Amino acid sequence: MGRLQAPLFEALMRHAQSSPASFHVPGHHNGAALLHALHTIDTEDALDIGKQLSAIMRLDVTELSSTDDLHHPEGAILAAQRLAARCYGAEETCFLVGGSTSGNLAMILAVCVPGDIIIVQRNVHKSVINGMKLAGAKAVFLTPHIDSSTGLSTIPSLEQVKQALHQYPQAKGVFLTNPNYYGMGVKLDAYVEACHAQGKPLLIDEAHGAHYGMHPDLPTSAIQAGADGVVQSTHKTLPALTMGAMLHMQGKLLDRRRVREALAMVQSSSPSFPIMASLDISRAIVDRLGDNLFHTAIEAVHSFRNWVKESKMIFTVGETGLHTDKQTDPLRLILTVPSGKLTGFELHRELEKRGCWAEMSDPLYTVLVIGPHVCADGAISRLKDALKDIHQTYVYAECREPNRQEQTELVDLSEGISEPVSFARAKEQTSRRVPLYEALHHPSAEMIIPYPPGIPLLYPGERFTDRHLADIRRLSGAGARFQGAEDSTMDTVAILIEEKC
Repeated sequence: MGRLQAPLFEALMRHAQSSPASFHVPGHHNGAALLHALHTIDTEDALDIGKQLSAIMRLDVTELSSTDDLHHPEGAILAAQRLAARCYGAEETCFLVGGSTSGNLAMILAVCVPGDIIIVQRNVHKSVINGMKLAGAKAVFLTPHIDSSTGLSTIPSLEQVKQALHQYPQAKGVFLTNPNYYGMGVKLDAYVEACHAQGKPLLIDEAHGAHYGMHPDLPTSAIQAGADGVVQSTHKTLPALTMGAMLHMQGKLLDRRRVREALAMVQSSSPSFPIMASLDISRAIVDRLGDNLFHTAIEAVHSFRNWVKESKMIFTVGETGLHTDKQTDPLRLILTVPSGKLTGFELHRELEKRGCWAEMSDPLYTVLVIGPHVCADGAISRLKDALKDIHQTYVYAECREPNRQEQTELVDLSEGISEPVSFARAKEQTSRRVPLYEALHHPSAEMIIPYPPGIPLLYPGERFTDRHLADIRRLSGAGARFQGAEDSTMDTVAILIEEKC
């Protein structure tokens, strides 16, 4: 079948095999400086460190004539990005070494200048909010749709997007997240049509869908639907290193020159070549194997779902499928204990005790990401054994009344379309810390982010409502971790001191 076509990886290997004498950064000098220091220490653990790290350091170089420059690609990186664009059906693809975060920032900076309005899904990742802060933009927030069977929030309705476009014709674009953290999404063709009819670009955070469109049973990708800018975290669902992602672009509504300029601002001037090489290799694998990469895993997960249903244990597993509008990723397993004997957080911890490490959990659900290797290394068998053991441990435990309101709704889902909310950075206001119960009706002075999935519950300047206080107490009591807030226990919060007129 021949060698994999991976021009960036091949360039790095050629450079490493030339036994270069390196008089440039990085300071490990192809691993030689590390090995020298560790051999001087000459202990068993030091030598083991050298063995583990030195191999990858051979590929960890800088911008040389033999390796190319991410911010002005002319050689191997340019060739690798063009192959990625062809693989995914985009007109242009940029490699990202800062995860999907850097792609989200770049897209917003490309379409917005200070004071501009952009239509945004309310429950977006924190990187989208940070992008609007950097751009000084205003957000018109759309209410996410609530899935009736799970109670989880998904993409806003098409009707709401159309209404927002009509209500705010000056908006510079629409920014949506599809799929959500649970692998739930919709087909985006009609959303693309609605945005393009008004001459607006549709930007999609598709972080969890780098594998979409690669198999008939997988959802279609946003780039296949015609979206103008699509960010994918390649490292989440394909064999790439952490922080490896891609930004795909097409059409004339998104200024690609401005995107590239923004990427040069938000990404390191010393990008990781091992991360970029892993993107190149992941694309080469997808090109070579196509749907065969995922076929065995999809069949294994289908069999696992049937096993859970037939075993009559305390667990249930979420349904999957591709319907007229809804799309659910078959490689996401959503486990829950409907009797309430275990919360999602508790099930997560029980799985960890048995050597099975889930992606995330909330008060109701535990989410597992399935990779193409699950049959080869026995991962599914280990998961079954763990669930059987957990079942035996808790089958006679006291049932707790299940409460759908105890699911991880991370935002105040007020109806309708918001007024423009400014994210322009202003002079810092005075704040004070108060007990949580005293924060009601006061504006927050900090971003409060239950993690995962990293979606802000409250933005600085937004007022605490009864719903916010209840959600914070519920999530904190159930074991969720919070980022952004200084007091991780959430017993206290920071509020802004408002000047009296």
